[in-house]
Amino acid sequence: MNPVHSSVPGTDGHPLVVTRLSDTQWHAVEDDRVVGHGDAARRPDGRLFVSVDAWHGAVFDHIAAAMAADLPAPLHAVTDEADHETTTAWQRAGFTPVRREWGHLVPTDPQVTGLGTVRPPAGVTIVPAGEVEEGPLRALDAVISAEVEAGIGWPAMPAQVLPRPACSTVLDPSKYAVARQDGRYVGLLRIAPLLRQPRIGLLAVRADHQRRGIARALLAHALGTLHRNGTATAWAEVAESNTAATALFEGIGARRAGATLELVRH
Repeated sequence: MNPVHSSVPGTDGHPLVVTRLSDTQWHAVEDDRVVGHGDAARRPDGRLFVSVDAWHGAVFDHIAAAMAADLPAPLHAVTDEADHETTTAWQRAGFTPVRREWGHLVPTDPQVTGLGTVRPPAGVTIVPAGEVEEGPLRALDAVISAEVEAGIGWPAMPAQVLPRPACSTVLDPSKYAVARQDGRYVGLLRIAPLLRQPRIGLLAVRADHQRRGIARALLAHALGTLHRNGTATAWAEVAESNTAATALFEGIGARRAGATLELVRH
C-alpha cells in the first residue's frame, strides 16, 4: 500500500504529495503538514462512495484525482446542493449529478399536519417504539429489502438509506414503530432521535398492504409522539423522483429546506 502520487505545486509553493494510506484512506501533505483527507466506503449494495475533506480547491482536486486513479469506477459522492463550491469541485473531478433528495422540515403538531384524527385501517394496530419485537421486525425488514431489490433497486433509494445484507439483524428496534396485522408486521417507520432534530430515516409498507393508509397512520403516530414530547419538527429526506412520498409529506405541511445531490463518475 502507500502508493505516492506525483508531487505537484501546492497552495503555498511547496510540493503537494497525495499518498494512499490504506484501501480506504488517502491524505495530502504539503510542507510536512496534512492539508486534506480522502475516504472511500463500499456499501452493502456494492456502490462505492468517496469523500474529500480539504480547505483548498486545488488540494481537493488532487485528492479526488488520486482516488479516481486508484479505485474502480463507478464512484459515488454525496454533497449538499447549497454547497456550490464542493459540488463544483466534484464536477471538476468528472462526477455528474444523478439524483436529488429534498430535505423537508416536518411539523409534528396534529393541528398543522391534519393527522390528529387519522387512525390505522381496520385490523391494523400501531406498535410504538420501545415495544417492537426484533424477530418480527427483522422478518419485515427482509421482505421490504427483497421488494426494493426486485423493484427499483437499492441504487435508486436515497443515499442515506443503507441496505442491509440478507439475514442481518436490525440493530436497534427501539427506533422503530411498526404496523401490525394478523400477528405480523406489515409496515415500519424508523426515527433517529438526534439531539437537534429527530430524523425520519425510513418509512415503508409491504407491497401487498400499500395504498390502505398504513404509512399515513405510522406518520400520525410517530409525529404525534414527538409533539407530545415537546419536539416541534422532524427531518425527512425524499428522493425527487418519489412523487408519492413527496405528496405525502408536503400534504401534511412539510416544507423543503434544502437538497442533497448524489453524483457519480463512470
